[in-house]
Amino acid sequence: MADIKTTDAAHAAWLKDMEAASRAKQEKFMNGIAARLGHPRTREKPAHSFRGAPDFWRTFEWSLEERVIRFSDNWKSVGGHVVRLSNMDEVRAFIADKGRELGARLVVRQNQPELAALGLEAALPEARVSVWNSDPSEHWKARAAEADIGVVMADYAAAYTGSVTVLSGKGKGRSVSLLPTVLLIVVPVERLATRLGEVLANFDRAGREQLPAGIHFISGPSRSSDIENDLTIGVHGPGVVYALLVG
Repeated sequence: MADIKTTDAAHAAWLKDMEAASRAKQEKFMNGIAARLGHPRTREKPAHSFRGAPDFWRTFEWSLEERVIRFSDNWKSVGGHVVRLSNMDEVRAFIADKGRELGARLVVRQNQPELAALGLEAALPEARVSVWNSDPSEHWKARAAEADIGVVMADYAAAYTGSVTVLSGKGKGRSVSLLPTVLLIVVPVERLATRLGEVLANFDRAGREQLPAGIHFISGPSRSSDIENDLTIGVHGPGVVYALLVG
């Protein structure tokens, strides 16, 4: 027992010496930086007079038409496509035409009432239209990976950043927006905000208990660059992405 106590005391003393040596090195390092900058060490936390976005930014807002224009310009600047449509009937026709143009054989859509109302099964009989999580025996990630087209509804969008927000849940698998070759995002214009902060505020108001399984920000097609800045499209997601602005 005595040997164990001696060993524990020696170990504690060693840890204390190591901590002291580490703190001494930190002090020397920080003092060296202060000396090079030509001012004394700052040891108190600086006061923060302002927190969050300034007032002028909190109230900044474009008109609806300006939001549409700015969103479209930002989205297209990174390789995305924008189509302005009047109503969901035109959305159905566009998706059907695009499916036939691409020779699509498999379309995967989120399980949402707005998308169910499109009647894509009848509009695009040449393809199999699968509804996310509608059949528990299906391997849905594999189905999404095989899909020619994925169709999702935007929950929010921000014009200033050219971003679309898509939430995930039981009927709204994130694989629908991540794995198909072509992604079509239906964006009702009333969900198009000016600033991203307007979108994020919705999650604060809802509270932690109401947060969705995932919050995904999409700003055009997948873009990846290596250390040589060689840009490749479509490596980590769809290479062709359409934002269908409706209304």
